[in-house]
This record gives sequence, structure tokens and C-alpha cells, in this order.
Amino acid sequence: MKKIRVDLNSRGYDIIITKNSLASLGGIIKRLKIGNDAVVITNTTIKDLFGAKIGRSLLSAGIDVKFKTVPDGEKSKSEKYCIKLLNEISRFDRLGRRIFIIALGGGVIGDLAGFVASIYKRGVPYVQVPTTLLAQVDSSIGGKVAIDLEIGKNLAGSFYQPSLVFSDVTALKTLPRHDLISGLAEVIKYGIISSPGLFYFVRKNLKKILKNDTGTLERIIHDCASVKAGLVEKDERDNKNMRVVLNFGHTIGHAIEAAAGYSKGYSHGQAVALGMLAASFISVESGLLSRSEYFKIKSLIKDAGLPVVLKGLNLKDIMLAQEHDKKFIHGRNRFVLPKRIGKVIVKENIPEPLIKEAIKSLLWN
Repeated sequence: MKKIRVDLNSRGYDIIITKNSLASLGGIIKRLKIGNDAVVITNTTIKDLFGAKIGRSLLSAGIDVKFKTVPDGEKSKSEKYCIKLLNEISRFDRLGRRIFIIALGGGVIGDLAGFVASIYKRGVPYVQVPTTLLAQVDSSIGGKVAIDLEIGKNLAGSFYQPSLVFSDVTALKTLPRHDLISGLAEVIKYGIISSPGLFYFVRKNLKKILKNDTGTLERIIHDCASVKAGLVEKDERDNKNMRVVLNFGHTIGHAIEAAAGYSKGYSHGQAVALGMLAASFISVESGLLSRSEYFKIKSLIKDAGLPVVLKGLNLKDIMLAQEHDKKFIHGRNRFVLPKRIGKVIVKENIPEPLIKEAIKSLLWN
């Protein structure tokens, strides 16, 4: 068991990275003293895989438990399911109960459940139990919770820190291969923004990662979580121009997701991979990144099984979706651009023709 502390004074919490330990979750939560009545928000697939074990663990710790399921996929991260969950939780709640929420699943579940926790009774505690690689390395950490609106991704959200992040690496054994690959986009992102060692470790150990080797995955989850914890400690609410580097690949990535209607045509990781390539293209054309470094990035993305070609979407729809991205500041776009592997900078007001060329470069591959 490895533990990383996110030091935010009274809002601080631990990230626990462990193996074969879901049965211990109830006792760990009990020691947090956050409540005696758990609402576990998940989907039916994850509930079938892990619900019984987690339910037994909570009950054995003296915690009452109620499971609430939503459909799988990004479309669950919506006002419809948010309001539905709030009403269902209110019917479970009653005098004497001390409600807290457990987000059991991937990034969609974590964002939705965390947002519900942030607004139910103006905030109740919640615990992240991520079951995907993407969630374990990134989305479960840092307290950004949100739902999507029709016009764009994560436009209704809060900064609301969990009481615990509990990542059991062996849960990834059940992960479909395409979801494991999707999560690798965020791992590669961490290497590019902060850690050349991580980038080259992934490149060297890609076969082990794709075979779901637990020890290798534990290493990369720990490294990514450590980077994110450090950035969150310095810039919890993303207003000091430090945490923003975590958005590398997300400006155009989110636009691709929105233009695709949040369909299964492009997962979050696939869209971010394409967004990282587009940002790297802008960086090359701006004289910031060498072409050799660009091709190293592109090669790892491709070798990981992530897309390097954009299909089924057009330039106009992606540009329109990008205009609604919340990373625009007072009408100015903002991109995270790599200078080299392990070092990025933030640039505003990238010329629109260059952004279009970057997106076209994905169509031309």
C-alpha cells in the first residue's frame, strides 16, 4: 500500500494506491468519521463487478449502504441524472442519517458523483474509488467535479475535494483493453508536462502496460498521482497559472468530444491524445518544440494504440465547440504547449489560422 498526501489543510486527504484491498475499504472509511450512511453511485457493470465486495466491507464496518446506478458513458454526466440522483438521495436521507457519497467507477462517475456531493445540502463528504486507469491517474484527484451541458463539457462544476481517493490497481484487471488504452493518454500527458522519466518509462514498458501488469501500472499510477497532488497543493482552484498545465491536450480534446456529441466515437482519452498532437503541432509551428520531440510524442501515442488521425468530424464543428471551452479567458484562447518532453508553457491568443492548421494536421495524417 502506497499513500500520497494532498496537503490542503482542513481539506487535505490521502490517495491510497493498493492491490487486492477492496475488502478493507469499509474500515478505512470508518476511521475517517465522515458518516454512517453511504450512497454508492456507480453503473451496473461496475456494481456487478465490485458491488458485493464493497457492500460487505461497508456493512461489516457498521456503515449502511445504498447503491444508485446510472447508465454507462459520458451522457450520464448530465443535469438529468444529476437531478435524479439528488432526488433519490433525499428519499434515502432521513433524521439521524449521516450521508456521504462514494463514487465507484471511472471519470464520468467520479465527476457526476462528486458534483452531486458538492451540491446536496450544500455539500456532503465523498470518497473516490476509481476503477479505470484514467480515473486512478487523473480525474479522481484534485476536486474538480462537474456535469456537461449541451453546448460543452464540464460547464457546470465545482471545486470540491474528496475525503479519500482509494485506488485498487487490481480493479484494472477487469478493464476492457480500449479503456486501458484510453487512460494511457493521461499517463503520457503527465510525462510530457512534468516527467521525462515517466514518458520514457512508459515507452520502455508499453508491452507490460498493455498486458495489464499490476506492478508496472502501480508505478505509473503513483508517479502520475504524485505530480497531480503537487500541482493541486500549489493551485487548488486553478487560478495561479500552475494547475492549468494539466489541461495539456484538453483544449482541442474537449472540442473533439463535444463535436462528436460525447458519443463512443471518441473516448476522453482518445480525444485528449488528438488534442496533445494538435497542441504539439502549434508548438512546433511557433518555434517552441523541435520536430524530433514532436515525433517522439506522436510515436508513443500511436504505439499505445491511441489515434493520430481524426475521422468522422469536420473542422467547422470542432472550431465551434472550442469557442465554448471554459479554458477561454475573457475571450482569449489558452493553450498548454510543450517546449520539450517534461516542460510546457501556457500561451494565450493563439491565432485562429494556426489552430485550424493544427486540426487540419490531424485530418491529413
